[in-house]
Amino acid sequence: MTVSERSLSPTERSTLKRGKNRARTDRADLHAVLDAGLVCHLGVVVSGAPIVLPTGYGRLGDELYLHGSTGAGTLRAAMAGAPVCVTVTLLDGIVYARSVFHHSMNYRSAVVHGAARLVTDPAERMAGLRAIVEHLAPGSWSHARLPDGKEMAATAVLAVDLTESSVKIRTGPPGDEERDVADPSYWAGVLPLRTMWGAPEPCPRLAPGVPVPAHVRSRAAAPPAAGPQGV
Repeated sequence: MTVSERSLSPTERSTLKRGKNRARTDRADLHAVLDAGLVCHLGVVVSGAPIVLPTGYGRLGDELYLHGSTGAGTLRAAMAGAPVCVTVTLLDGIVYARSVFHHSMNYRSAVVHGAARLVTDPAERMAGLRAIVEHLAPGSWSHARLPDGKEMAATAVLAVDLTESSVKIRTGPPGDEERDVADPSYWAGVLPLRTMWGAPEPCPRLAPGVPVPAHVRSRAAAPPAAGPQGV
């Protein structure tokens, strides 16, 4: 992969206008944010009004895969060619400053612009669905029943190319004014936010004696996720 292929190439829509110092231009940073997130927000205009909905997703290379009911209005609009915007935000901490003006958040965010492509090839449809399932619940594709023909017919799989994307990341302490730094009256710092899994809760209709599978146990035992630089 060449340097240009590793770098994000900003367009008018994906060029940051504010907080440019927080922009990341390496495509690896985009992949890292998407791989660390679990929920994206899909924005599309339906009947003249914007709609933004949370949904699961999966990534294969530089393609982001989404899915939903073939009857969903947002997906139907996207399939008809309406431009889409997909965002993923990870909150890593709240920044407490000496002034309320400089309170902030430490975060990682990705914004993807483009047109969604309806996936019709059977092999790619299955690969896209597997990417979504394995992103949300690793190990489940080989453990649970795979979708049958009726379920596949009721499911739309969309692919969004990641070419037109931007990444913005904030880390570190508050950026207070020097006059406030010199005043010892106020505490300032970062309250980190960690995400961790709880103990698995079996379905009440589970047959007696069915153990928690290894892929669920190992995920539940994983340490809390931390943002870049431990923030």
